[in-house]
Amino acid sequence: MGMDTIWAPWRLGYVTGQAAAEPAPPEPVAWRSGAERGCFLCRAAACGPEHDARLGVVERTASSVVVVNRFPYANGHLLVAPLDHRPGLGSLEPGQLLDLQQCLVRWCGLMERSMQAHGFNVGLNLGAVAGAGLPGHLHWHLVPRWPGDVNFMPTLAGTRVLPQSLDALREQLVAAAATAPPPRPSTP
Repeated sequence: MGMDTIWAPWRLGYVTGQAAAEPAPPEPVAWRSGAERGCFLCRAAACGPEHDARLGVVERTASSVVVVNRFPYANGHLLVAPLDHRPGLGSLEPGQLLDLQQCLVRWCGLMERSMQAHGFNVGLNLGAVAGAGLPGHLHWHLVPRWPGDVNFMPTLAGTRVLPQSLDALREQLVAAAATAPPPRPSTP
């Protein structure tokens, strides 16, 4: 039995804990109140839409931001986060929580249509001991799944297969969102 090599160079910075040499991230004109300047979600929430492609933002709502995960578990892995730097569910206002849940529903539908996803893993890691890589800024992981996908490989071979570049994924999802009906407004 031969061994296949699967090339995923964007994972190296995550695996080694050293980010690849990249240009400095865009600086927001104004940070949101309570933002952490080292938090990539706070930066995405504070920067304008002209930086969305660079920051992986696929949608902004009145209370939420949806971004492509730069270190995905599977193709299409998104993060759905409040605009504000909040550590846990109890720190959210009811309207914020509703908006976040509506984003999850919307993006499941968009990925079902645009990526033919057949299912989803949706989850939170609340706190560092629970596996949160960014414990101060609450965010949901939205991971699309397909019949026969290769997510068994992390268990068997320590490998994940992602068939699409992150830039191409973002472009596909932004195009899908542009042709979808507008999201329903959230009401507290």
